[in-house]
Amino acid sequence: MTDDAALRVGVIGVGSMGAHHARVYAGSSAVDLVGVADDDWDRATEIAEKHGTRALNRGTLLQAVDAVSVVVPTQFHAPVVREALEADTHVLVEKPFVDDPATGRDLIALADRKDLRLQVGHIERFNPAVRALSDVLPEMDVLAVDARRLGPPVDRENTDGVVEDLMIHDLDILLSLFDAGVDETYAAGIDGDPHVTATLKLDNGVLGTLTASRITHQKVRELAVTGRECRVTVNYLTQSVKIHRHSLPGYVESNGDVRYRSESVVERPQVNSGEPLRGEIESFVSAVNEGIPPEVSGHDGLRVIELVREIGEALDGPEAAVAKTGSR
Repeated sequence: MTDDAALRVGVIGVGSMGAHHARVYAGSSAVDLVGVADDDWDRATEIAEKHGTRALNRGTLLQAVDAVSVVVPTQFHAPVVREALEADTHVLVEKPFVDDPATGRDLIALADRKDLRLQVGHIERFNPAVRALSDVLPEMDVLAVDARRLGPPVDRENTDGVVEDLMIHDLDILLSLFDAGVDETYAAGIDGDPHVTATLKLDNGVLGTLTASRITHQKVRELAVTGRECRVTVNYLTQSVKIHRHSLPGYVESNGDVRYRSESVVERPQVNSGEPLRGEIESFVSAVNEGIPPEVSGHDGLRVIELVREIGEALDGPEAAVAKTGSR
């Protein structure tokens, strides 16, 4: 943007997540929420009235805005994103970017030709705890990364599998933390794959183990990074980081008994808490206003989709056969 006018924005798809996009936009002084669109007109009207804006059909909305969030079911991402780009509108599209990598490459090329920002909504990139982890990593000789994203079945409509819906968050974080390719991918699942574990061997030597589940009766969102110097744990839900260091072992005597003792020193770096979605949208708005590349690009979203496909191929293979990737 080259003038001082607030960026005109809209939201296409105001289901559970889209309604939150509308809420964040409506509460921002940096943008003007022009309207929302949804195939369910009653839902669009409800959300519009709640946030002081208008319910519009998609075509009218795209003609009235500079930028839009696309928060429709995954199978509709590609046509809606294309429609927005062809209307010269910057796009923030929720993850997963697209179903088909070839289609994703076409959309990236279209955005580039039109000099439009195309950002993919990998929200955990903007979790303050992940930001804090990024500050710690340069001091570590990392050996392994473990991620667990577990929970009970959800009550919302979802056609994406557990890898596309849940594990994809941690795949994106893993790829974003290291400038490395993936040499090999192993995966195994149970009961039609609502619970999946994938093991990734990166070409920098780091081993990643990720588990995602929709059948675990406890909500868990955790990441652990093991290095030679320490182990760092991240809790996405509490937005907290802990650094575990091993102190010198020793022997203690108590009532005549000699016992071995080993203690850990735990450091808790300060984390500036905040809503990840707000950070994601602020980043998108800045990219549009400043004409700079988005923090999570279409290429980033595409890279994760390709890895999701490779995990799917490993799940489909005999005894979770290895899928060679060589992806960058």
